[in-house]
Amino acid sequence: MAKDSLTVTDNRNGKTYEFPIEHGTVRAMDLRKIKTSEEDFGLMAYDPAFTNTAACRSGITYIDGDRGILHYRGYPIEQLAEHSTYLETAYLLVKGELPRRENLEAFVHNITHHTMLHENIKKFIDGFHYDAHPMGILVGTVGALSTFYTEAKLIFDAESRRVQTHRLIAKIPTLAAFAYRHSIGMQYAYPDNDLSYTGNLLNMMFKMTELKYRPNPVLERALDVLFILHADHEQNCSTTAMRCVGSSQADPYSATAAAAAALYGPLHGGANEAVIRMLMEIGSADKVPAYMKRVKAGEMRLMGFGHRIYKNYDPRAKIIKEIADSVFEVTGRSPLLDVALELERIALADDYFVSHRLYPNVDFYSGIIYQAMGFPLDMFPVLFAIPRTAGWLAQWTEMLLDEEQKIARPRQTYSGPPMRDYLPVDERPE
Repeated sequence: MAKDSLTVTDNRNGKTYEFPIEHGTVRAMDLRKIKTSEEDFGLMAYDPAFTNTAACRSGITYIDGDRGILHYRGYPIEQLAEHSTYLETAYLLVKGELPRRENLEAFVHNITHHTMLHENIKKFIDGFHYDAHPMGILVGTVGALSTFYTEAKLIFDAESRRVQTHRLIAKIPTLAAFAYRHSIGMQYAYPDNDLSYTGNLLNMMFKMTELKYRPNPVLERALDVLFILHADHEQNCSTTAMRCVGSSQADPYSATAAAAAALYGPLHGGANEAVIRMLMEIGSADKVPAYMKRVKAGEMRLMGFGHRIYKNYDPRAKIIKEIADSVFEVTGRSPLLDVALELERIALADDYFVSHRLYPNVDFYSGIIYQAMGFPLDMFPVLFAIPRTAGWLAQWTEMLLDEEQKIARPRQTYSGPPMRDYLPVDERPE
């Protein structure tokens, strides 16, 4: 009779062990039972980069990479992108359910009226060098918020968590926009409570001398959809950083700063910037075949294709491709779009790329849209961090309330020298 268990035979001594299988996993601590003697520490799993390790149980985001499926709390990303707003999706992530109208209105009101920053934060931003990267400023200022809201340390107080969640989701766009304005030497544009979440970001980024900034509704909605698509993505690098730092019971501002720092890296939040630089390097559609030959020869990397999780077409990439046309009707067609379309056409028809499952991911088209909307390249990871804050906070709260979670502390396999004696400095070999 079939059993939900795994039987392991240790060939070193012939002993057999049986471990239960739950949700397609075995408990790593069960491996510690496999020993050659009482003094033996026990067997450990070696998994660099956690490519096959489940570090938590989560009810937030479901991904089936082989079938190209992404759900938030059970809702398909396609339905949320078509019908929802970013703040409604943020509510879903942090609260667990889609809100009723009165709940959504209260949530939107709370977020809208937490967008202002303490004036001393402006002074803090002013202290950064004139050419500081906006993402570096964002990481520093998010961490600094913990010194303004000392009650944030009450992480097991539900009301404190609620307030800090609202503050972070609300203030991240303001910090982001102020970081951008500082980097180009422009005066700060304050939040406008009459505008939507994404409309307000556009206002704080691009307002000039007009008394009232009115965002283009097409661009406002496109940005909202992009934010929905980036709101969470399971246990990625930055979310793992959020959970890892949060597991030490640090306040949410410090944990969010750590997550943003992880997102800063070019292999994570900077990937869409790398796509734009690749498209600019190629230059025109007629040069794509030659570039693809160099990729197949291992001379160049194909940015924006393939994903650690998705082994099929990234569902977010399909949605982004669909909204690109509406954006270009407003901004004008990007000359890089023809290069991107030719890259995709060749990749999807070439056995080499198909066999390696190199399909376009979310970064492939998002950068082209951001650039068309007027966002500079160094703002791309910042635009990733803004919507991902809701996902980070949802994951952080889930981790805190999970009784199985402890302070994160991976093991290692030691590969250094064995014990040796200290030698005086003049007796050490060269």
